[in-house]
Amino acid sequence: MIRKASCCCGKCTIDVDGEPAFNAVCHCRNCKKRTGSAFGWSTYFADGQIGSRPAGISIYEVGGSNPQQRWFCTNCGSTLFWKAANLPAHTGVAGGCFADDPVGPPSVTVSNDGRCAWVGLPGDWRTSL
Repeated sequence: MIRKASCCCGKCTIDVDGEPAFNAVCHCRNCKKRTGSAFGWSTYFADGQIGSRPAGISIYEVGGSNPQQRWFCTNCGSTLFWKAANLPAHTGVAGGCFADDPVGPPSVTVSNDGRCAWVGLPGDWRTSL
């Protein structure tokens, strides 16, 4: 199954083939800042599942303990996908960017020491990738 993820304005899209290898929410400071929310919803696909990179997209580098490259729409600023050093053979795609063609619910929660006390999650989710 081919799914399309898109930015807020719809000018940038990326196609993925099949199901994500990992479907998680992350409570790290980096993901919170990326999304402006209490956590980030990250779907990771093997690099071979990713279609061509879209036009109208720019990249920026994130340093720190898990360096990343993030691609974002130059028109609306939405982060659409990224590569992280800790998962070199996978590409992360923002779970919410699949709004028109959704992926299933996450089943993993990571960086739980940063989780906001008011965020409740299902008890059967794994706590690591």
